[in-house]
Amino acid sequence: MSHDDLLGTLDGTRPTSGNPDRAGESVHQPGQPGQPGRRECSRKACRNAAAWRLEWNNPRIHTPDRRKTWLACDDHCEWLADYLRSRGLLKVVLPLQGDSTDSTEGSS
Repeated sequence: MSHDDLLGTLDGTRPTSGNPDRAGESVHQPGQPGQPGRRECSRKACRNAAAWRLEWNNPRIHTPDRRKTWLACDDHCEWLADYLRSRGLLKVVLPLQGDSTDSTEGSS
């Protein structure tokens, strides 16, 4: 019998995006055993180490000083920046350099 929690299974695996081909795939979280503090690119299916921090907000739902953060590897930084820029959401792109900003932090 499986004991699921709200985010997936207790053993650290879960189906991703409802795709049955990826069901049960291990989901990496920063600080997970074996890779402490590793930060990965926010681009879908990319597991490369992040090198850039893209700060953005959606003015329709966020206050002007609120910042959301996506992380990007060198290969996907421009793609993610273009995605946010084309929607008028991108505020700034900064090198990551050991920063400790959380993706849900609301400061600028």
